[in-house]
Amino acid sequence: MTTKQMDYILELAKTLNFNRAAENLFISQPTMTYQINSAEDEIGFRIFERSGKGAALTPAGIQFVTELRSIRERLKRAIEQGQNFSVKYIEDIRIAMPIRSAIYFLPKAIMSLASLKPEVSVSPLFDWSGCIELFLKGDEDILFAMSGSVKHIPDITTHHLFDSRIYLITNKNDPLAKKELVRSSDLSGRTLMVGGGSPPELVRVQQRVLSETGIDYFNSHDHDTTLTNVAACRGICLAPGFLNDHNDEFAWTPFECREVIPCVLCTHKNDRRESVMQFIGILQEMYKQNKDFPV
Repeated sequence: MTTKQMDYILELAKTLNFNRAAENLFISQPTMTYQINSAEDEIGFRIFERSGKGAALTPAGIQFVTELRSIRERLKRAIEQGQNFSVKYIEDIRIAMPIRSAIYFLPKAIMSLASLKPEVSVSPLFDWSGCIELFLKGDEDILFAMSGSVKHIPDITTHHLFDSRIYLITNKNDPLAKKELVRSSDLSGRTLMVGGGSPPELVRVQQRVLSETGIDYFNSHDHDTTLTNVAACRGICLAPGFLNDHNDEFAWTPFECREVIPCVLCTHKNDRRESVMQFIGILQEMYKQNKDFPV
C-alpha cells in the first residue's frame, strides 16, 4: 500500500463521499475509486461499503482506519525528520531516558556539541517503560539508567554521570518544606507513599523510615500518580532527585540518609564513535562543574 493510498483511505473515511474526497485531494473520482479498490484487494477485506448515498466504514474498516491514522502520522514524522537530517546532518546520536528531567543539562549539552560538531544531531527519546528495550534492540545509541538496573546487561559500557540524592516531596505550603534537611523523625503523623517501581536504594530508605517511625503508608504504582496524591494532600513521598522537573509545583527537600542512586549513561560496547564519547564527556563535565546541583 502506497502513502497516497493511505491518504485516499483516510480522506474517504473522513468525508464518506467519493466525490468530495476526490475534490479535497485534487484527483478525479474514478482515480479515487480505483485506488480504494486496489488497496482493498491488496489487504483482502472491504474497508468501505458503497451505496448510492456514498460510503460507510465496515466494522473491519473502522478498526483499520484507526490504526492507519496512527501509522500515517508516524510515517509522516519519520519522513520529515529524514528530510531535515539529510539537509543538515551527517550523523545522529539517539539518547533514551525515562523522563525529560533525568538529564537536566541535556539541552545545554546538545548546544555545546552543536558548536563543536554542527554536522551531528542529537535525538532524545522519553519513554518510561520501553527505553531499555529500545536501547538493547539497537534503536538507541545512549541510554540513561540507574546503575543497578543495567549492571547485569552484557555487551554495554557504562559511564557514570551523577549520584542522585533522595528528596522528600511535599506541597510548597507544607511545614516540612521550610526545612533545609528532613529527617525520619520529622515525618511523625504523616502518610508516606511507597512503591511505584522504586529502585533498591530508595526501597531501603522507605523501609527504614517505616520501621523507625511507624507512620502510615500506602502504595502508589507510578511517579505521576504519586505526585497527584501529593497535590491532593493524601500523602508525602521520597524520590530520587533526577525526577524533579524543576517546574516549582512541589517542594523537594533533601532527606537525611546515606543512600544515593548512581546514574549512568550506557553505550553499546562496539560503539566507539568519537561524537558519542565527546557528547558523554560534555555531560559528565557539566555535572562535575555543578556538584551542588539538586540531583
